[in-house]
Amino acid sequence: QVQLVESGGGSVQPGGSLRLSCVASGFIFSDYWMFWVRQGPGKGLEWVSAITPAGTEGTFYVDSVKGRFTISRDNAKNTLYLQMNSLKPEDTAVYYCNVELDWQYWGRGTQVTVSS
Repeated sequence: QVQLVESGGGSVQPGGSLRLSCVASGFIFSDYWMFWVRQGPGKGLEWVSAITPAGTEGTFYVDSVKGRFTISRDNAKNTLYLQMNSLKPEDTAVYYCNVELDWQYWGRGTQVTVSS
């Protein structure tokens, strides 16, 4: 079955960095767009970033993270990444990786807390 397992979250001070990972299984990872989505405290889901199947055709970001976050993937390892630099308190959220197959699939998420 499809599984998405996120890791790499934690607590950092403003200006810090984290690298999130999402290991995928149960589908042909290299065939699909992959997404990072987050949910801040008391907020709805917010799309953060997307990457094309091969990872070379393009990457896309919500305006609030452009220049600070970098999405990437290693299709040989079935792994999606999100490098987050210059973190701000407003980046505090649970971060999910997401894929749309016949259905929307989500991991359980990883908590990122940015606070001084």
